[in-house]
Amino acid sequence: MLYMLELATTGRDEIRDVTRDIRSLVHKSEVKEGTVLIYCPHTTAGIAINENADPDVKKDVLMRLDEVYPWKHPKYRHVEGNTASHLKSITCGPSQTVIIYGGELLLGRWQGIYFCEFDGPRRRQVHVKIMQG
Repeated sequence: MLYMLELATTGRDEIRDVTRDIRSLVHKSEVKEGTVLIYCPHTTAGIAINENADPDVKKDVLMRLDEVYPWKHPKYRHVEGNTASHLKSITCGPSQTVIIYGGELLLGRWQGIYFCEFDGPRRRQVHVKIMQG
């Protein structure tokens, strides 16, 4: 089963928890054992799994990514001016796979699934493929 989430981001850099959305789609699918693939088809955004208990983790991650990949750099050559967004997306990656066990996402106690925006605000899509087995 293939689903799509549509998101409207509000900032240039944003990490949005989509765990509840993914969990809802897994429940809707009625798949009890399998996997869910969460895929971002954008070159300046990504998907991550990380801590969802302390909101400061998201702030720290964005802060450090900005330090590693500053928005403006004299050696950037990309005409659109969003090279940092592409680098952050490469670092984050375009997808994550999570096991479905007993009809639930098999995430660690403190883990959440995140859509990571690095070139917003924009309208974005996330493809969610739920597979039985």
